[in-house]
Amino acid sequence: MALRRYSDAKNPSKMKKPILFPLALIIPAAILYIIFFVGPAVIGLYYSFTNYKGLDNYKFVGIRNFQRLFVDPDFWSALKRTFEYVVINVPCATALALLAAILVTSRHALGSSAAKLLFFIPSLVSPIIIGLIWRWMFGESFGIVNQVIHAFGGKALHWETDSNLAFLVLIFASCWGIAFNMLLFIGALKNVPTSLYEAAEIDGANAWQRFIHITLPGIAPTMFMVILLGSIGGIKEFAMVQALNNGGPGTSNRLVVQYIYQTGFSYSRIGYASAASMILMIILVVLTLIQMVVNRKNGGQ
Repeated sequence: MALRRYSDAKNPSKMKKPILFPLALIIPAAILYIIFFVGPAVIGLYYSFTNYKGLDNYKFVGIRNFQRLFVDPDFWSALKRTFEYVVINVPCATALALLAAILVTSRHALGSSAAKLLFFIPSLVSPIIIGLIWRWMFGESFGIVNQVIHAFGGKALHWETDSNLAFLVLIFASCWGIAFNMLLFIGALKNVPTSLYEAAEIDGANAWQRFIHITLPGIAPTMFMVILLGSIGGIKEFAMVQALNNGGPGTSNRLVVQYIYQTGFSYSRIGYASAASMILMIILVVLTLIQMVVNRKNGGQ
């Protein structure tokens, strides 16, 4: 063994191979990350301190864009609606994904493979297509939901012109794609030792007590990840909302990413939109840090 180490030390090429091979795999990904993520982020940060409108004649304005944002009612309205969307959507989608995972992993379940496939199909559909499907289902004059309501003698609802009903449709559509979270929960549920359930059942614990005291603690790290990813994804939601109702009626359901998009591309205020995107990035970082601190205090790994 000593002779082998000595020979490897005298032959530098043998020592470099374990280092060069991982670098060869990492460098292409790092280059793409710099080009498509770091580069645009740096450019966006620079533009946030300018009055750039897509033309060459722009100038540096310092923190003026950020000062305007803090008194912009449209920005705060979009941010408020985004947080309302996240607060309602994330718990609902998480609960549905966990329920689906429990149902397909139950020992009494029949056709669990077909059920998994059925739950997974919506995740294969583009968010734009999902928005169009739900827009067609809840159309006021042509939607299948209003037709069913009318068939049972009810009065058609204003799914598109009532802001609260339009927001409710948005929640329904966003909770439809639970497949990815369901798969995460399925893996977590299978890692919970069955001996704990057997011991609890012998002690007389009912199904709800076993769920509260065994299942939830056992899947806590996965639950944290699902909530974190769901919160970040909800704050960044854009494509489905754009296809579903375009933030309507009016701007009552416009989320913050839609506000940034419309400000930058519809009104050509790219510098101002860049400042709003920087605020959004700070919110995402703070939200992530808060959730990580809470998870550590609760004993998460």
